[in-house]
Amino acid sequence: MAKDTATFHSTRSQKPTFTAKQAIRQGIAEDGGLFVDDNLGSVRYDISNLPNKTYQEIAQDVLQILLPDYSKEELSDCIKLAYGDQWQDSAITPIKQLGSTKDYVMELFHGPTCAFKDVALQMLPQLMSRTQSQSENQSQSENQNQSEDGESQNNQKVMILTATSGDTGKAALAGFADVPGTSMITFYPEGKVSRVQELQMTTQTGENVRVCAVRGNFDDAQTGVKQIFTNSELTKNLKENENTSLSSANSINVGRLVPQVVYYFAAYKQLVERKAIKLGDEVEFCVPTGNFGDILAGYYAKMLGLPVKHLIVASNSNNVLFDFLVSGTYNRQRTFHHTVAPSMDILVSSNLERMLYYMCDKDTRLIQMLMNDLAQWGAFEIPEDLLAKIRNLFGCGWANENQIRDAINDCWNKYKYMIDPHTACGYFVMQHIPHDESVPRVLLSTASPYKFPRVVAQALSLQNVQDMNDFECMDALSKETNTKAPSMLRNLEKQTPRFTDVIDIAEMPDYVKEHSHNFAQI
Repeated sequence: MAKDTATFHSTRSQKPTFTAKQAIRQGIAEDGGLFVDDNLGSVRYDISNLPNKTYQEIAQDVLQILLPDYSKEELSDCIKLAYGDQWQDSAITPIKQLGSTKDYVMELFHGPTCAFKDVALQMLPQLMSRTQSQSENQSQSENQNQSEDGESQNNQKVMILTATSGDTGKAALAGFADVPGTSMITFYPEGKVSRVQELQMTTQTGENVRVCAVRGNFDDAQTGVKQIFTNSELTKNLKENENTSLSSANSINVGRLVPQVVYYFAAYKQLVERKAIKLGDEVEFCVPTGNFGDILAGYYAKMLGLPVKHLIVASNSNNVLFDFLVSGTYNRQRTFHHTVAPSMDILVSSNLERMLYYMCDKDTRLIQMLMNDLAQWGAFEIPEDLLAKIRNLFGCGWANENQIRDAINDCWNKYKYMIDPHTACGYFVMQHIPHDESVPRVLLSTASPYKFPRVVAQALSLQNVQDMNDFECMDALSKETNTKAPSMLRNLEKQTPRFTDVIDIAEMPDYVKEHSHNFAQI
C-alpha cells in the first residue's frame, strides 16, 4: 500500500498516523480524540460531473476521495451491498419541493429502519469488513511487527459499541446483524427514546447483537462508551482473551461519517436536474442537529468543493450548540430536557471537535486544551477570531416543544407534507432565520414521521390521541393524511422484544466483557 495513505490522526495529536481502514477499524483515537484527515480538501470533486449520475456513482466518486486506501473494486462492492434493494426509493435520498417555494426537503428515511442513519450504517459494516487485512491499531509508521502474530490479528473479531439517542442503534443493528467477524452492543437511555424506536432495537434479530438500556441520558451512555474505548486494561483483556478489538458505529467513527457526505452532492445534483439551480450556484442546508455528525458531513462536502453558502444548525430545547454559535462558549452544565425530538437530546456534541480542528487551522494543542476544559470544567471558550470564522459559514436556531408541534402542523397545512419532530426543528428554524431569498434551501429530513406517530398525531390535532397506543396513532395518521406507514414500523406491534437488560452506567465495562466472551463462542 502507498505510504502516503496513512494521513489520518487524532484531533488532539498529529502522531501516530493511520490509514482510513485502520481509523475505521479502531473507531476512536487512543487519546480520546477523533480521527481526521489532513488531506481533506486537497482533492476537490468536480461538480460538473454530477448531472445524470446515480446515487451509487456519486458515492463511488466521493468515497474514493475520502477513503483513499480502499480500492475502486472494494468501494464498488461496498456500494452495491449498501445501496440496493433494501431502499424504498431508487434515488436513495430524494428531494421534494415545498409548494412553489425555493425550499426543498431531502428525505433521508427510505432505508430499512426509516432514519437517516441508514445511509451510513448500511455502508459502515461493508467498510469495516474490508479492514480485517490490516492490523487494527498500528499506525503505518509503526507497522513493523508482522511476524507470528500476523495471522491472529488478521482474524481478529471486531465488537461494535454504540450509544444511541434513538435512531443510530437500530440502524447499526440492522447493518451489522450476522455480519461475519463482527459483534455489536447498543446502549440506549432507559425511557428516553420513543416506543417505536425502542421496539425497533429490542426486537432486532441476529446472533451477534445485543441491546441494553442504561439508567441515565444519552450523554451518560455516550461518555460510558468513550471511556470503554480508552480503558486500556479492558481493551487489552479483550484482545488477549477473546481475540476481539473494539470499534464504534457512532459518528465518532470516520467510516460512519463519510458516507453522509455523499447525499449533499446528491441533493445538489437533483436541484441542477430540476433546473432549480445552475452548476456553480450556491445552496443552503438546514440540518436538525444533535451530535453534529450530519451537519459536519455538509462541511466536509463544502471542503470537497460543493457550493454551500451556509449550513444552518437547528436544535431543540437542548440548545447548547445554538448558545455556542452565538457566544463562543460551549457549556454542557445545564438542564437536560427530554423532548419530543429525542434523537437530538444531546448536550455533548462529539463531532463539533472535528469542525473545530479544521476551522482552527489544525491546531491540535488548542483542541486538546478545549477538550480538557470540557472534561474538567464542563465548558470551554474559543477565541473571538475563530468564532467569527465559524459564523461565516454556520447559522443557528432552535425550537421549543410548542414550536416543534406548530411546525409539524404548519408544514402539513401549507404543503400537505408530513414531517417528524426532528425535521420540524429544522423547518421552524428555516422559516425564522434571515436568509438570501434567491438562494435555494434544503432541509434534511432525518426520520419518517411514522417513527413518532403520537407526537405527529397530536400536532395535527387528531382526535382521541391520548387514548391510542403508538400503532393506533400510525393508523389514524395514515387515514388522515392518505399516506401509508412503512411496513417495517407497522409490523413492530406483532413482535416480541428479545432484549430487556437494564444496567447502571458503571456496569457498562463488565457488560461488554461478559458479552464479548459470549460472542467469541459464536
